[in-house]
Amino acid sequence: MLAHPRSLALVLSVGVLTGCAVGPAYRPPEIALSSTFLGQEGVDHRQVQHTADLQVWWAAFDDRLLMQFVSLALEQNLDLAQAAARVAQSRASLRYADAALLPAASVSASAARAYQSVETPLGQVLDATPGFDRSGSAYEANLGASWEIDVFGGLRRGREAARAEYEASEAGAVATRLTVAAQTADVYVTIRGLQARIAIARQQVETRRQLLALVKLQYEKGIAAELQMNQAEGSLTQAEAQIPVLEAGLDSAMNALDVLLGVQPGTWRTELAAVAPVPLAPGLAGTGTPAEMIRRRPDLIVAERRLAAANARIGVAISEYYPKFSLAALLGSATAIASGNLFTGAASQTQGVLGLRWRLFDFGRVDAQIAAARGAEAEALATWRLAVLRATEDVENAFSALVKREAQVGILTRGESSLARARENSFAAYQGGVVSLIEVLDADSNLLQARDAKAQAQTEVARAAIASFRALGGGWDAPHAGSDRLYSDLSTNDLSINDRR
Repeated sequence: MLAHPRSLALVLSVGVLTGCAVGPAYRPPEIALSSTFLGQEGVDHRQVQHTADLQVWWAAFDDRLLMQFVSLALEQNLDLAQAAARVAQSRASLRYADAALLPAASVSASAARAYQSVETPLGQVLDATPGFDRSGSAYEANLGASWEIDVFGGLRRGREAARAEYEASEAGAVATRLTVAAQTADVYVTIRGLQARIAIARQQVETRRQLLALVKLQYEKGIAAELQMNQAEGSLTQAEAQIPVLEAGLDSAMNALDVLLGVQPGTWRTELAAVAPVPLAPGLAGTGTPAEMIRRRPDLIVAERRLAAANARIGVAISEYYPKFSLAALLGSATAIASGNLFTGAASQTQGVLGLRWRLFDFGRVDAQIAAARGAEAEALATWRLAVLRATEDVENAFSALVKREAQVGILTRGESSLARARENSFAAYQGGVVSLIEVLDADSNLLQARDAKAQAQTEVARAAIASFRALGGGWDAPHAGSDRLYSDLSTNDLSINDRR
């Protein structure tokens, strides 16, 4: 239909002046949290040689290979490549939502050549017309434009949702980065712990071989019984049997590290072959409060941004209650005579259209769409609250493991010294004929268990420190990465509410 100029002006005025967006204005959620972590005091009183900067915590472990591997993983890891691709997709969706608010223009042109049949009813009538030419041509060129006027803000709410999803994808990429850094450090520490345990097991095997050789010599001289020799052989096989299991775990850890680095398994095995001590866990500086952790952890930012997107989609659904206005215009030229007449005044054509679409008798479906959108928002809110609680749980568990495992290392260190002296004394007593071989084997077994437990505890201390850094959201500069913007009140999008409930 042709639009009257006054009608067009009226619609434009409504679109410009109303400036409202239906649906609830977004407010960031709140959750009650304590002022400090339960394990904060124990972590603050740890005796450490180095204190880590939360942004680059892996450097505080003072291990060259660890720092090298984390840097490589952040450059080459394929999970990060996938996350970057997801950010690009979200950015494209945001551009599409932005473009929906702008007028669209198109150019079209056509040229047709037709030869009319005289055997059809129409052809027979035309053939009877004097001067009828069975051949005909048609040429047309048009410039068209259209614009949906976002009177009630449905498109703006859609853009708001797209922007929130884009920000969620950015935060998700950061969360993936932190996960990759933590996993790389964790696997590296596990490798060093397994190497230490294998070295201990091999030392124990060599000790038991020497003991078996001595028992065999005594047996041949008739001093030792066959039972004692069998016991020594059994003890040796038990120690030897532990090594393949530990080596299999070491192979798996090395392969996992290569995959994290984005390379073929086995690539870095030569560099890792040399045994090195388990890196010492550094101190945690500036852990902050639970509330600060919420603003720092990118996975919680992801959950909060998705909640914002769900809130905006309620407005998109509510906007279907209201009419949609659109403007369309066409300027072109058309002729059925010859291309030379195409752009003459006689061939010009114009058109203006004011469109209206209103789901006036479809409110039942609109009600269902709004109910679904509200349900999605409620789910997103519950997801965010649960994510906050689990994040706090992660921190508390990591702090507890760090403090308790360090206490375990201290206890096992003292126990190892005592058991080492006990083993020396029992072996000397055995040589003097004061005690039996069983007591020597028991001393060996206890010492082996203490050394192995200490190596495991040292590994777990380093892993707990890594888990603490990860749980606190360490590994990125939150203020400069836009977390304050992500958690802002979104005042530019909080337009007046026109909510049908």
